[in-house]
Amino acid sequence: MMNRKPALLTAALMALVLVISACDDDDETTGPNPPIANAVALRAVHASPGAPAVDIYANDGTTPLVQDLAYGEATSYLDIPEGTYNIQLRAAGSAASSAPVYETGDLTLSEGQIVTALATGFLGSSDAADEFRVIPLFEEFDAAASGKTRVRIVHASPDAPTVAVDVGNDGSPEVAALARFEDTGVAGVELPSGSALQIGIWAGTPLERVTAFTTPQLPDGGELFVIAAGSLELLPREAAGFALFAIAGYPGGAIGQATSNVSLIRQNPTVYALHGGPDAPAVDIFAGDSELVDNLSFADLSGGIQVPPGVYTLDFFPTSPGSDRPAGSPAASFDTPNLNGGERYLAIATGFLSPDAAGEQPFNLVAFRDAFELNDLSNSRIQAIHASPDAPAVDIGTVNGGGTIEAVVFENLIYPAGKPDAGESVPATDLTLGVAATGDDNPIVTFDVSTLAGLRAYAVAIGALNPDAVRSRSGWR
Repeated sequence: MMNRKPALLTAALMALVLVISACDDDDETTGPNPPIANAVALRAVHASPGAPAVDIYANDGTTPLVQDLAYGEATSYLDIPEGTYNIQLRAAGSAASSAPVYETGDLTLSEGQIVTALATGFLGSSDAADEFRVIPLFEEFDAAASGKTRVRIVHASPDAPTVAVDVGNDGSPEVAALARFEDTGVAGVELPSGSALQIGIWAGTPLERVTAFTTPQLPDGGELFVIAAGSLELLPREAAGFALFAIAGYPGGAIGQATSNVSLIRQNPTVYALHGGPDAPAVDIFAGDSELVDNLSFADLSGGIQVPPGVYTLDFFPTSPGSDRPAGSPAASFDTPNLNGGERYLAIATGFLSPDAAGEQPFNLVAFRDAFELNDLSNSRIQAIHASPDAPAVDIGTVNGGGTIEAVVFENLIYPAGKPDAGESVPATDLTLGVAATGDDNPIVTFDVSTLAGLRAYAVAIGALNPDAVRSRSGWR
């Protein structure tokens, strides 16, 4: 039986340090290490969002044993002799004489232990609920049956609440309550191997689905850590956003002979649907037999629709009661772009179902990936999208007291495009924006808007420029 004394709580990082030093001469954090007598097998995983890459020292040494271990990285399993150590962490590149950002104090390690040491929590916090820590995960996986994988799920997100875990994402969580910094147990949970799995994350009272993930194909008979890491406060596409780390358990054989590769699994992509077809009725949108959007009217925006990564054929039907796919052919069908994990998209149904005049564009689906610049926190970031199917190219700019455009912010927007991808930086203030044909300073229509510091938003021109020309067509909005 492995020793689980509290002193080993931070031993993971120490193992990491000593291993690399013995491993080779250039301070790499991976690679085989010859087994030694009285050894402990130890590796470290950096899962502390916002913490810098670290150099690791031992016992007040002046030369780092491990250099530049960054968030989302792991060492190989390393051999270290049993003994007592004080492990110190400094930001990568800091002088050896500088104060450590974290140190373990004296740690005693015993022969024969296999430990994955998980560094998590917020480095700068003094709150016991989310402060930096190292969690030792002693490996005692049960053997996996044929066609199964043993998976140990670890909750290591320092700002996520207690969660439920729904394997299959079918609405019935198998793990009812997994608290922050806890895991599902040393034996692991058997899951089907040979295919990708959907993992739903639920939280709250009553439980509600927060997000979902698509795992890679699980190895038959394998042992796997699946670690929920990162910050819920960040966007899924950000480097330290809430995500899963998948990392194999120790495969057996001599200590120090296995490498550790972390697979990053980002949240399933999310799509927001905007109905911008001026002559289209309210619609239901299906992907195969699954209804994704119900009763979406012109100018309405759906809530977030989370789907596994991939390309989808979306079928549009006039809205009808219930959620079953209607019989017969859809009014229109379009393929989405490839939807990638961690990303968010705005999908706009635009154009005329029945174009009957020169210059009127047919019904179509256009999609825009959220690529807003995130560091311009004192201003708003606005991406303008031209989705009016009978309007010419336009300029959008600020309007002066005389009612004319005095400064063009978005120039020569052409249907059905948007720009810029990162958003235009706009001061946080009250503005009057005007839309005019490109090169003309007399706006067709104006809008009063209030922008806020940190706002990221789309400004979408939809509807018919000439609503009287076609029956049941709405004007600009």
